[in-house]
Amino acid sequence: MINHLWQSTVFAAAAGLLTLVFRKNRAQVRYWLWLSASLKFLAPLSLLIGLGGHWTAPAAKMAMPTVSMAIEQVTEPFPDTVAFTPPASHRRDWMPVAMLAVWACGVAAIATLRFRGWLRIRAAVRASAPMDIPAPVEIRSAPGLLEPGVVGLFRSVLLVPEGIAGRLTPRQLEAVLAHELCHIRRQDNLTAAIHMAVEALFWFHPVVWWIGARLVEERERACDEAVLSAGGEPHIYAEAILNVCKLYVESPLACVSGVTGADLKKRIEAIMTNRMGVRLNFAKKIALGAVGISVVAMPLFVGVMKLRAQATPKFEVVSIRQCTGGDSGGRGKGGGRNGGGGGSMLSPDRLTLGCQPVRSFIRMAYGEFADGHFNAMRRVPIEGGPAWIDSDRFQITAKAEGTPGQNVMRGPMLAAVLGERFQLKVRHDIREVPVYALTVAKNGFKPQPYQEGSCVAFEFGKLPEPPGPGQKPPVFCALRRLYAPVQGAPVKWDVLGASLDELATALGIDLDRIVINKTDIAGRFDFHMEFSPDEATAGINSMRGPDGPVVTAGSAADPPGGVSIFTSIQQQLGLKLESSKGPREFLVIDRVERPAEN
Repeated sequence: MINHLWQSTVFAAAAGLLTLVFRKNRAQVRYWLWLSASLKFLAPLSLLIGLGGHWTAPAAKMAMPTVSMAIEQVTEPFPDTVAFTPPASHRRDWMPVAMLAVWACGVAAIATLRFRGWLRIRAAVRASAPMDIPAPVEIRSAPGLLEPGVVGLFRSVLLVPEGIAGRLTPRQLEAVLAHELCHIRRQDNLTAAIHMAVEALFWFHPVVWWIGARLVEERERACDEAVLSAGGEPHIYAEAILNVCKLYVESPLACVSGVTGADLKKRIEAIMTNRMGVRLNFAKKIALGAVGISVVAMPLFVGVMKLRAQATPKFEVVSIRQCTGGDSGGRGKGGGRNGGGGGSMLSPDRLTLGCQPVRSFIRMAYGEFADGHFNAMRRVPIEGGPAWIDSDRFQITAKAEGTPGQNVMRGPMLAAVLGERFQLKVRHDIREVPVYALTVAKNGFKPQPYQEGSCVAFEFGKLPEPPGPGQKPPVFCALRRLYAPVQGAPVKWDVLGASLDELATALGIDLDRIVINKTDIAGRFDFHMEFSPDEATAGINSMRGPDGPVVTAGSAADPPGGVSIFTSIQQQLGLKLESSKGPREFLVIDRVERPAEN
């Protein structure tokens, strides 16, 4: 929000400088410049930048470190990332709530004042009676001391004080009516209402109120110039405005365009000297048009260039081979788990994926490495596709341009290979499914806050420093550790340095449905549990401990050898899981074909 405010402020300053350039021209030009400054507060640059980003292929929308920090700050008016500092406790930070409450009170106060003014205008309209005066719009006479003004945003009504025809000469009344009809032609009430909304939303920003005063000033001068250009006599028109000022009061709403607004002394001087701004010449029209086009085109250009700078690198060479019965299963020729030997796994420019089914490649590209960053707990169910994507196995080896790293090669770059060579087409589908809601139990939240240094961030493809003599191997943050000390013993389940959202994701891996965090607890913590698997945690059977399979899921209500995961969460973490409904993402395969080998 801070970025959006300073961008809008700079835009308003630029508009103000342009009004100085066009100070000798018609007021209508300056009015539209100030109106554009007002509209900028409602239009963050990210909207245009996002539109520009849609011109770039989806495969290019993957963040790369080549994008400069300056571009990121300018192009993200509403940043959603902050530096992580482990909090000392999980207490809620009330400062944003207080700031939001103050802003809401300000909006409510402005809206209340506008509503009271609108009630006065509505009462005047209801008490008015139609007048027999020929005009393009309905003219009504209202009792009271409100000055003549245009009421309504789309179906305008010209409201004049009762008895005004007896207080102004016919030619003065004609000049006043000409002024008000000009407001109707210009749709001044509509644009004023838009700026009133800007004032209500950004009431704390003084530039917004400055713009509002300039809009009223320039719109009145624009109508003065229109009346004089149509042949109105300056002294009669000036006398009409002065008489209205002496006899009536100004409208309480800016969106009810009257005749006496702005700096009256300057207006009378300009009218009496018949001083009208000159029309824009061809050169100034071209210059103003170029400025307007650049204002729209530059954010679009930044969006396109930003995503081009973020474009996913390409592979120079890609080799795909279908594995035979003599190949070494998931390890492939390169050996090593996850389809690559130790050397190839660490290589920043070479990808080696051993013999694996296509569904595993899809899970890797659209799951664990979907955004170019490794997340072992990101699991997206994959649906559809022919049977051979599970039965047939393939080996992929590739050499990249530059050194994008394993995270990028196994994510967006692998997705591009699947699309080109396997003709893979997938779509994301969000469905309402049974879930577990993670909430705080009655016995209170128990985990200890994360202690700096108790775990290290996991980075795929980069081995941590080996432990020294007598030291334990490093423990990775936000990754679940699941093991059983001995065969048949309760499972020990740990996640260190994790947020509640990450805890929910980790629990969803082992349970029979995903978990959604509903706790509103901020911060990072260390989570420890012991439980015995049951039918709800049957997925644990696929994990292997140091002594073989961890445990066989039982079907009894109370699993043998310990408590269930539900009881453990409540007793040991002070949380609970409740059955609920919630959204879940599915990846649906619409098309896939066997690749041609090379």
